[in-house]
Amino acid sequence: MLRRKFLGLLGTAGAGLAVGTPAHAAGNKHFEGYPEGNGVLFDATRCIGCRKCEAACQKVNELPVPEKPFDDLTVLETRRRTDDATFTVVNKYGKPDHPVFRKAQCNHCLEPACASACFVKAFEKSPTGAVVYDPTVCVGCRYCMIACPFEVPTYEYDDPITPRVRKCTMCQPRLLEGKLPGCVESCPKEALTFGRRADLIKIARKRIESRPDRYLDHIYGENEMGGTSWMYLSGVPFKTLGMKEHLGVTPAPQFTSGALAAVPAVVGLWPVLLTGVYAMNKRKVKIAEQEKREAVSAAVKKAEQEAADKLAAAMDKAEKDKTSSIEREVAKALKEAAEAQDKENS
Repeated sequence: MLRRKFLGLLGTAGAGLAVGTPAHAAGNKHFEGYPEGNGVLFDATRCIGCRKCEAACQKVNELPVPEKPFDDLTVLETRRRTDDATFTVVNKYGKPDHPVFRKAQCNHCLEPACASACFVKAFEKSPTGAVVYDPTVCVGCRYCMIACPFEVPTYEYDDPITPRVRKCTMCQPRLLEGKLPGCVESCPKEALTFGRRADLIKIARKRIESRPDRYLDHIYGENEMGGTSWMYLSGVPFKTLGMKEHLGVTPAPQFTSGALAAVPAVVGLWPVLLTGVYAMNKRKVKIAEQEKREAVSAAVKKAEQEAADKLAAAMDKAEKDKTSSIEREVAKALKEAAEAQDKENS
């Protein structure tokens, strides 16, 4: 956001506060998502850790190529997380003789904590199911990073000019074109299934019922934190897959609404505060300039007086030297005349 645009928003907030308009934090109202929203179902029992989803994500989102190629599976030996140049990662868990894999990315919550924490509404839940981000209004506060219970959003710290918050977009541009997310399209084992969230829950329930020996009787993301558009099936405890099991089912905005309700009020006070600070600084600058001018004027006068005194002293000395010189020359001439007269008389 341009600085003047952001300050303009602050000014608007301040004006609203001045006339008594009630403040509301962005996203602190209960929102149950879009009934027809899409999602993705990840089946950990089918994932083989091939990293083809990572390669597709990198290509679709035009992200930097990693140091190690995607067919180098030794990276699975190290626990990784997403960052500003990596929207999804596959990690290996379990025992060496029976590994299990999990794909990690933004879970696209039905009631996103990132959107709830953002007072400029840079994040928004889309009807497609994706949680989308608008960098043109983002002010870089990074409250979204703190608020996310899954610790997903990251920041472009290496970009000093136009840094952005970065995360999986669920390939929103492709969804709008009627295409599948890149990772889903590239999965060779159908570990990823895209569709209406309601249908995905039915698919997951059918798999659990038909193979109770293969799956845990739980769909992770169906209710966690109010529900997510990205859901998981597993044959091992989700804790084994490095997933949080203590989040509960309460949507994040219900935790943040009280605190966030105060954010616009605080933002509204900023213009008043900034105006006062500006006025004080301007007065200080004016006084400093006046004192500087007076000091310069006094210094000039003092220098002029000292120069005049030195000139007068120099002229007085020169006059005295001139008089002494004349007197010496006269005395010398008189002496020489007297000596010449004495010679003649002798």
